[in-house]
Amino acid sequence: MSTSSETETGAGTGTGTDTEAGTPTGAETGAETAPGTKSASRTLTPPRGTRLALRDATLGRPGAIALTGVDVDVSPGEILAVVGPSGCGKSTLLRTLAGLLAPLSGAAEQDGHPITGPGADRALVFQEDALLPWRTLRANVELPLAIQGRPRAERRERATAWLDRVGLTAQVRQLPHRVSGGQRQRAQLARALAGRPRAVLMDEPFGALDAQTRAGMQDLLVEALHGTGATVVFVTHDVDEALFLGDRVALLGAGRLTAVREVPRPRERAAHDDPARTALRHDVLTSLGT
Repeated sequence: MSTSSETETGAGTGTGTDTEAGTPTGAETGAETAPGTKSASRTLTPPRGTRLALRDATLGRPGAIALTGVDVDVSPGEILAVVGPSGCGKSTLLRTLAGLLAPLSGAAEQDGHPITGPGADRALVFQEDALLPWRTLRANVELPLAIQGRPRAERRERATAWLDRVGLTAQVRQLPHRVSGGQRQRAQLARALAGRPRAVLMDEPFGALDAQTRAGMQDLLVEALHGTGATVVFVTHDVDEALFLGDRVALLGAGRLTAVREVPRPRERAAHDDPARTALRHDVLTSLGT
């Protein structure tokens, strides 16, 4: 049910050059190889997810309320998919958990403490291309590591390893405008996870992609999250995407959170025709009025 793992191992290697590549550090079990070494390693505590919650929250801006009475609790390591029609408040809910918007009333919390602003342990991935256009893909992925104060060699090693993991080994030196939209989204995913966040907040990240690329990105997201332990809130208007990715799905409509439902067999492509999944899909579509 979670994004954590205790059974797989991995360690990054390399010399800090432009051509090195390896398994992303800390993504499988939290084991990292010290930058610039081949054999010496240090074991870090595997990252754990964080608990996110909204308590009887009214969300939006003064004079433009989007949602009222929102109560939801996202468990550490859980993937919560948030689905609803356009304009229903999905992005507002996500931005509140990110600390970009304060609740108008009620509370937004992380591990029981009020969320008072953005935090480095809550990474954001948007549908819009948020890569810095003057930085290479690798330099973009290095950015959160630089903010954390990581040494240059470690930043390069970890960024290269994450780009390798998302299938961009050959594009590490490319500028964003020289790669496809799907490749830019892969780079944004690598950047979000490279800093080992405890939560990843995703606002329709695959909405602008064609169906085939979108399905591939969904599978890549599942693989990339494996072992990180990160809590994920994934906003989408696509019901099938929500039911594939989410451990639970939260339904928004008519200015409120209408239901939170458990998803049977999440992240299994073969479960698409499972009777329980089919019934849930029907219920969700009915609830959304589609």
